[in-house]
Amino acid sequence: MASGMKGKQLAEFTPRILAGRYEVGELIGRGGMAEVHVGKDTRLGRTVAIKLLRSDLAKDPAFQTRFRREAQAAASLNHPAIVSVYDTGEDVTVDPAGQTHHLPFIIMEYVEGHTLRELMRDGAALPIDEATDITVGVLSALQYAHHAGIVHRDIKPANIMLTVTGQVKVMDFGIARALAETSETITQTQAVIGTAQYLSPEQARGENVDARSDLYSTGCVLFELLTGAPPFVGDSAVSVAYQHVREAAVPPSTKAPDVPAVLDQIVLKALAKDRNFRYSTASEFLADLEAAKQGRGVSAPPVGPATAATQLLAPTAATAAAAPMSPTPAGGLTGVLPSDEELEEEAERARTKKKRIIIISVIAGVALIVLGILLFMILRGGGDEPPADAVMVEVPAVPESRSEDDAKAVLEEAKFKTERKEEVSEDIEEGKVTRFDPESGQKAEEGSTVVYFVSLGSSALEVPDVASRSQDEARQMLEAAGLEVASKVETADSPTVPKDNVVKTDPAAGQTVKRGATITLYVSTGNNVVPDCAGQTQSECTNALQAAGFTVGDISDQTSEAAPGTVIATSPAAGSTAAQGSPVSIVIARAPDMATVPAVAGLTVGQAKTLLVQAGLVPNVVGDTGDDAKVVAVDPAPDTKVEKGSTVTIRGERPPPPPSPTASP
Repeated sequence: MASGMKGKQLAEFTPRILAGRYEVGELIGRGGMAEVHVGKDTRLGRTVAIKLLRSDLAKDPAFQTRFRREAQAAASLNHPAIVSVYDTGEDVTVDPAGQTHHLPFIIMEYVEGHTLRELMRDGAALPIDEATDITVGVLSALQYAHHAGIVHRDIKPANIMLTVTGQVKVMDFGIARALAETSETITQTQAVIGTAQYLSPEQARGENVDARSDLYSTGCVLFELLTGAPPFVGDSAVSVAYQHVREAAVPPSTKAPDVPAVLDQIVLKALAKDRNFRYSTASEFLADLEAAKQGRGVSAPPVGPATAATQLLAPTAATAAAAPMSPTPAGGLTGVLPSDEELEEEAERARTKKKRIIIISVIAGVALIVLGILLFMILRGGGDEPPADAVMVEVPAVPESRSEDDAKAVLEEAKFKTERKEEVSEDIEEGKVTRFDPESGQKAEEGSTVVYFVSLGSSALEVPDVASRSQDEARQMLEAAGLEVASKVETADSPTVPKDNVVKTDPAAGQTVKRGATITLYVSTGNNVVPDCAGQTQSECTNALQAAGFTVGDISDQTSEAAPGTVIATSPAAGSTAAQGSPVSIVIARAPDMATVPAVAGLTVGQAKTLLVQAGLVPNVVGDTGDDAKVVAVDPAPDTKVEKGSTVTIRGERPPPPPSPTASP
């Protein structure tokens, strides 16, 4: 019995190991999507953060595929203000019934610090300089990510960390995007409910988002940093989403009088309802914040009586009141959101129900119905209105031939631009056009883009993700999926995938191909390209090297004209290839030690040499080199600043001897 208990205790304390190298430690965070543990990379000997996806989400194959694809995209982001993603994979377990379960995980940089949510729990605003500096850090991360084609989609205080040194770190790139693609409503997951206060209007309406949605969310965060509260609050996620869609944000200074007018301008531009009136890029937003900090003018319009109107609420109250209910192609209804009076009435009922316990069930039922209708209206009927002068054209029918050429011809004849996409179809033969989007018969603005979809047939397949697996495993998985594997294997560098294991495939994982298509494997060389750290700080370069799969070797300094403390070289050099895990040495710029050339003209050569050596300079004597010769010239000139160790040339001369006396006659 004692022996059995001892064995059980040993099993309980045996650490969990992922992918044969990541040791899972204590739980340090829990959210609606995942749990985060501190961990250790036993191969590289470094502390990491391990994010394990929630088991119910991990059971969805579509989510797994999107999660892996997005995690790989996030891993490509290498920026000091972004929490680095080192590795991704999945833990495979077998339950007592013999069924295999795959639990995706992400290995991330371990950051010591606190999230903004933790720092803002007391509801107190931050000092203005600190608030703007934090926002600058967030925007620098978004600027880099957007340039790489990645939209965060979940910017909020809980995803922004401040390290113990005050550095900003943005977390969860990619995960929010993967979840957004699987979420149908605002209330589907706790993760989305928790972020309603930072949703952009287009997210609240269920539309596609772009980089400007991240900038809107950043504007919400800046508003909260300046005032202590988000721009919109309510009793439920839906009521907050309603405000994002329909209500104009107030200037932060109305909540915190010490906020300067220029920050009112910047925040309100970031919070414009119509994304076309927001900052179009993180760079523009950054430029205005930097200008505000330096007391210069900004591009954001001044705040005045017309400011709310410029936000272009979509749709406007007048339009919404007049809009009739109309059937949608799916057979549902598209209408208007309730009036402000109706919304206020519902809010009053919600407050009163706390005191009227006897009828709580009735009020709760009514509230659920109203909120459900409101949510439906937001997501299905809140699209942007076309410009008043837009020419609307009916999308033509798909040609009977269903050929691509004919489909493009009818669309272009109707003055539409075209875009080609592919999809699986059980009914339409391969290579034929299946449908248009917007659909035939609907009206769209003249000159807008209509997508035509080309059938891949009913035998199309999604390429499985075989990254990090051995070649044999990858071949088995691909062939089991009904695909062929090319006999020739290509190679690719990778920061984490072991040598000879699969880095990627062509076509890539997640792409749709015909059954029997040939897939090319790219296997790891065991090497990776040394990143270019020139101009970075030592800390930034360390992060970049570790993200690329290297360790940091010797650190030395060298006199340079570059900014002191920045990296001027690495060994091996940037752009060269080195083995994973190998050390890369860093050379840091050091400001040169300067000396002043002393005034030695008129002194003896011996005296001049002594003074020059004492000043840290190297004397070079020309002319008469005797110590008792007189110095008649100095180069560089006296009082010139030169680097210590520099050579100073002095010219020595002796006065001519006096003439010999001549004998008198």
